[in-house]
Amino acid sequence: MASFNKVILVGNLTRDPEVRYTPKGSAVADIGLAVNRIYSTESGEKREEVTFVDVTLWGRTAEIAGEYLKKGRPVLIEGRLQMDTWDDKQSGQKRSKLKVVAESMQLLGSRQGAGGAEMDEPSGGGRPAGRAAPPPKPGPSEPDDDEIPF
Repeated sequence: MASFNKVILVGNLTRDPEVRYTPKGSAVADIGLAVNRIYSTESGEKREEVTFVDVTLWGRTAEIAGEYLKKGRPVLIEGRLQMDTWDDKQSGQKRSKLKVVAESMQLLGSRQGAGGAEMDEPSGGGRPAGRAAPPPKPGPSEPDDDEIPF
């Protein structure tokens, strides 16, 4: 059976990015994204619903997020869904959380006159929109699980 795992989100950051580095030197950043949906009820009343999504960025994209993104900044994320599972230390119960692993990021809005830029992780680094992508770097785009420092 075929499967397809692709997510495209546009929202605003709920907090400043947290950039860390794995023992092998790979950058990883976690961001929170608020995605709004505006709809009308049957009576015609407009309502807004907010969904909060956790997103993980890797490599150069993570470093750029740490440098340019701040709380409230709009961003477009393309990526895939990933289920994280762990044992809760307090209760001993199994816990799980669905998150997005970003494959590309596009900065939206302006930063005092700066235009948006697109960062593609599969090519091995970020590139401003409209410029040629560098040749792909060899190796996996994500580190092994035993390389993650958390």
